[in-house]
Amino acid sequence: MVNRVLGSFSAMLLLAALAAGPIAAQERQWGQDRSIEQVSQSVYRWGSDGQYGAYILTSEGIIVVDGHYCPSGTVDWLKSELARRHDVPVSFLVLSHDHQDHTCNSQLFDDTAVTVGHRNIRPHIVREQRISSVPDVTFENEMDLHLGGVKVTLLYVGPSHSDNLIHVHVPDEGVLISIDIARDSLFPDLRDMDVHGMLRGLRTLSRLDNVDVVLPGHGPRLLEQDNFMRMHEFLQTLHDSVLDHMIAGRPLPEIRRLVTMEEFRDLGGIDTALDPNIVTMYDFLYRYREPNDRLTEFEAVSCIEDSSACRTSD
Repeated sequence: MVNRVLGSFSAMLLLAALAAGPIAAQERQWGQDRSIEQVSQSVYRWGSDGQYGAYILTSEGIIVVDGHYCPSGTVDWLKSELARRHDVPVSFLVLSHDHQDHTCNSQLFDDTAVTVGHRNIRPHIVREQRISSVPDVTFENEMDLHLGGVKVTLLYVGPSHSDNLIHVHVPDEGVLISIDIARDSLFPDLRDMDVHGMLRGLRTLSRLDNVDVVLPGHGPRLLEQDNFMRMHEFLQTLHDSVLDHMIAGRPLPEIRRLVTMEEFRDLGGIDTALDPNIVTMYDFLYRYREPNDRLTEFEAVSCIEDSSACRTSD
């Protein structure tokens, strides 16, 4: 009975937080720090509000990577800036993955651009009714775009942060645009992540040739390639710690107290995001493993309630 009451109370808190969300969003001042930064001869980084996309400028056209937060107005601004700064059209729009914060308002480029994404992205965009361009062209593992003498390689390294996340590589300039995998802070949580696929993908990206600089989707700093293995180390350690406690028969509330990850205090968000990371890792591993003693229905319901309560923005 106590667990059911606590579960109901958690659900009430979640509903209250969701109800307050639109008010908080209205009070936030969006798009106050919009910027465009040249990273290499052809590659530029653009964004605002701590989130970034990119574009690749060639003599024949522009390749834009991603949309932005819906309320930021930054995609409208970017389109105007591209027209003002450059005398070539946006020829391609590349969507790194389907999450709304990286696709919103990307349809503003539909007047001139061919939209490209992974083959798994279309069902998500259509089903979730994203405010987004819908890819005209999709691919399975790898695709090259050649525009104005610049080669751009689109890479899919398997299910990771989502089942359709791709990376944009400009090998001749040593630039890798790695939205939502390259980061120097914790994920808000691990929902929509294939953890084992993410670990494989991080290893693959850490060994990719011709990478001098990595452009993340969140955070102001440009990163180096060794960042992938630092995130791999964090994720693997979290995975192993939570799994060991689960095998020992410890319940989720106890695991949340025991897993501290103090050796990763150099990563941003460790104080605010670690708990949601633990809970959603538990949820992933709950579905991954079959214990010797079957979990009770109560434990399964508790896991689901905790996971849904820990969802955040990206």
